[in-house]
Amino acid sequence: MIKIYVDMDKCQHYGQCVFEAPEVFQLNADDKLEYQAEAPDDMLADLESAADVCPMQAIFLTKE
Repeated sequence: MIKIYVDMDKCQHYGQCVFEAPEVFQLNADDKLEYQAEAPDDMLADLESAADVCPMQAIFLTKE
């Protein structure tokens, strides 16, 4: 399992991560980021892409 953490103090809700891993990241009705705290290992490439494209570098991943 991959643990996902988004520093919401840094996140500016640009939503670039949504394009890379829509199964994990979504913008809600208020255009605020929501995300799952865990994802399966086979999503690692998409999650790394999401972290890389984040303009604020607010996404952190750890592998369990």
